[in-house]
Amino acid sequence: MSGTNIPAQETFLEEPKKIPDMLNVLTILTFIGSGIGVISSIWSCVKAQDSYDKMVDAQSKLDSMPDFAKKMMGPEMVEMTRKALENRIPILILSLLSYALCIYGAIQMRQLKKAGFTIYLVGELLPIVAGAIFIGIGTFGGFAIVGYLIYAVFIILYATQLKYLK
Repeated sequence: MSGTNIPAQETFLEEPKKIPDMLNVLTILTFIGSGIGVISSIWSCVKAQDSYDKMVDAQSKLDSMPDFAKKMMGPEMVEMTRKALENRIPILILSLLSYALCIYGAIQMRQLKKAGFTIYLVGELLPIVAGAIFIGIGTFGGFAIVGYLIYAVFIILYATQLKYLK
């Protein structure tokens, strides 16, 4: 009679698969970054009109600015800020969807599921595509490049962890 309980006890006593340290760190950083991104997206949506007004105001002071500032504050930036203002709701929705996909993908990868990487990848690429559609190709310049480099680094680091995922 006690022999019939052994298989159940063995499965109960099996150690769960441990998450690799690098994958653990990456997913925690993804949760933190996505949380900050959600707050930032909401804040940007709420402050879109103020940002546009400040950009227009800065144009009147363009002559007194140094050359590097003139490059960052030209008419292209006013146009990009105007488009961001006009499209703030679709941009917010896509941003929140993007962060939700990243979080869900990270949760799946913590469970060692390979599908989580694909979901995460879509979540990382969605804001790039959305920015190009709603704001224009100008979103690929300036400080945005730093953000895109961070996306690329995380995608590469997650890709190195695919060997642990099923």
